[in-house]
Amino acid sequence: MKIGMLTSGGDCQGLNAALRGVAKALYQEFGTAVTIYGIRDGYRGLIEGDYHPMEPQDFSDILTRGGTILGTSRQPFKTMQQAEENEATKLEKMLDTCRRARFDCLVILGGNGTHKTANLLSEHGIPVVTLPKTIDNDLWGTQVTFGFQSAMNIAVEVIDSIHSTAFSHSRVFIVEIMGHKAGWLTLHAGIASGADVIVIPEIPYDARAIAAAIQQRARGGKRFSIVAVAEGAISREEAAMSKKDFKAARAAMPYPSISYRLADELQKITSQEIRVTIPGHFQRGGAPCAADRLLCTRLGVAAAELIREGKFGNMVAVQNDRIVPVPLKEVAGRLKTVPVDGELVRAARELGLCMGD
Repeated sequence: MKIGMLTSGGDCQGLNAALRGVAKALYQEFGTAVTIYGIRDGYRGLIEGDYHPMEPQDFSDILTRGGTILGTSRQPFKTMQQAEENEATKLEKMLDTCRRARFDCLVILGGNGTHKTANLLSEHGIPVVTLPKTIDNDLWGTQVTFGFQSAMNIAVEVIDSIHSTAFSHSRVFIVEIMGHKAGWLTLHAGIASGADVIVIPEIPYDARAIAAAIQQRARGGKRFSIVAVAEGAISREEAAMSKKDFKAARAAMPYPSISYRLADELQKITSQEIRVTIPGHFQRGGAPCAADRLLCTRLGVAAAELIREGKFGNMVAVQNDRIVPVPLKEVAGRLKTVPVDGELVRAARELGLCMGD
């Protein structure tokens, strides 16, 4: 049996732990009858035929290692079937690699874009099993993705540390958390760290409403305020724009990120001293937390079971705290966003947090 494995898209904590989980379970089941091939740098390696056989020892001592031992890259889904001059499409090249390598299954670890391409390969006859990774936790079909808990822990630690300096200087601090289209990471981290304002993409913000919340805290004797902002946050005015106008407005925005624009808006309204902190890729790096190590191992074992049973075309997912297979066709192209009337948003409001609106 020949198994190809790749990690695609942005890196995160737990990728190596998940690879280890799949490999150890396969070796336990099939022994020397299975050969695992590592495909370098995600779909790029599949396109270029860049893969190599791996040994059981390659999966030792990687449970706690961050990043990915296979490397990764971003290959936009929209380019997969575009014909290149005098060349085959990327999809055709990937299919050719799979045929030449005679993979019995491709194990793919990735997020939204990765799963669209994985489904495309599955539709063209390639046996595929996938594992859900992304710090954004926005992958449809699973209650949680690996990498999310580790990234949340880092974001919480940042906000925790900001509290003391914010108090000391009586400042307003804006902490920008990763998440372009979904606010799961910002919402969870904001609540867990005691942020006073949480701004997520699903709830367009009004700078005046945020300023009012900050001013109310100041009148109540609070020396500081912490504003957790998702990098994909949008204003009410932007939410009313067409997609074309929104892109043009963002392209012309004279700020490095949305947090700096919001800081300028709040500064003008409140006259308070405001600072911006962006932990950025710190949130994706370092060792996976214990919860992610456990989740990755569970998902890896479940993926190996699907391979053993020949149940291809599925993603292993968490639903009702159980690991279950979900058809790729149900996952591909669907985004899991924060429900604005969901339990967690309601809990935040009940605590008196401002949600930006």
